[in-house]
Amino acid sequence: MEHNGWADERFGAVADVFARNFTEFDELGAAVTVFAGGRKVVDLWGGVADERTGAAWREDTVVPVFSCAKGIVSVCVHLLAQEGRLDLDAPVARYWPEFARAGKETITPRMVLGHRAGLPVLDRTPTFAEITEWTPVIRAIEEQEPLWAPGETYEYHAHVFGFLLGEIIRRVTGLTPGAYFRQAVADDLGLRTWIGLPERELGSLARLVEAPGRPPMPGPESILTRMVTMNGAFVFPGVDDPHGWNDPALLGAEIPGAGAVSTARGLATLYAAAATGVDGSARLLTRDTVTDAVREQSGGTSWLGFDMGVRWGSGFLLDSPAFRPTLGPRSFANDGSGGQFAFGDDEFGVAFAYTANKMIGHGDDRANRLVAAVRKCLGES
Repeated sequence: MEHNGWADERFGAVADVFARNFTEFDELGAAVTVFAGGRKVVDLWGGVADERTGAAWREDTVVPVFSCAKGIVSVCVHLLAQEGRLDLDAPVARYWPEFARAGKETITPRMVLGHRAGLPVLDRTPTFAEITEWTPVIRAIEEQEPLWAPGETYEYHAHVFGFLLGEIIRRVTGLTPGAYFRQAVADDLGLRTWIGLPERELGSLARLVEAPGRPPMPGPESILTRMVTMNGAFVFPGVDDPHGWNDPALLGAEIPGAGAVSTARGLATLYAAAATGVDGSARLLTRDTVTDAVREQSGGTSWLGFDMGVRWGSGFLLDSPAFRPTLGPRSFANDGSGGQFAFGDDEFGVAFAYTANKMIGHGDDRANRLVAAVRKCLGES
């Protein structure tokens, strides 16, 4: 497959794997960007952005990146903590008094970052319209009782993660999380990365497709299905259904746990800025902040009885060889349910992001192979 862009000679193996993904995984459209030492060393894109029209994937093509959004929110939360505006170990209620109801008085931002707050799903079922209005979801979180004693175990907080931490960001800064991210980080770096895609960008949006044979979700009463659909308000995967993940109304709303839209370059630049700084600029997150973020909070068997080999720090997926191998103990990451993946590592001085529009799944091998090629190029095979 012919692709566009370039790769530094030292990172030629990444370009080789990127090309092979199109033949060996029947890739549709994709992009990968890698930084080393704050400098871009790989920037590749290729394939088809919209299978219906045959439109090519361009340099500026953006695509829904699902839970890579959690990495964006987590960078913002750690930035506020680093600035002394937020204490991750103080009760959430210090910043959001109405949260201290129904057994949530002791929940801290760190418990939410580590998926330990006992709030993986909501009892209330907000409509799609209510979700896009923000405040009804916040009221539902305020009323919610934890499903376990906060801090005692963990389970993936699929959407509540974004709304809960997003409301903390709003209480501290006066801005919604998508607006704060643009003001504090993205605008200065020129990132094509949004939580809440502007209407003017719809022309550059790739269209998602589901890979054949992708396993179906369990029934609507399953807690797992309720977690990822907000009790049925979103269709998942069902990308072409109303309120599916190709819906401009969904992507234009601020759904900060899973609703980000980005280029690979945007995500990689964010992680490079966080881990090393970009092109000689100071790093966004200090070494001490990253040390705090990569301290393991959760792993092993979850509340629902799953053990996929996933390890969580404060907001970030940690190096998880059985699920998403990265570079080492200072890698901080998040992946998306379509296979998108991004991470930074300040020990190796590397940032990486991969985006694609063919949804295979969490932890699928397309990104893993690209990360393995980066590791090989660094001499860490």
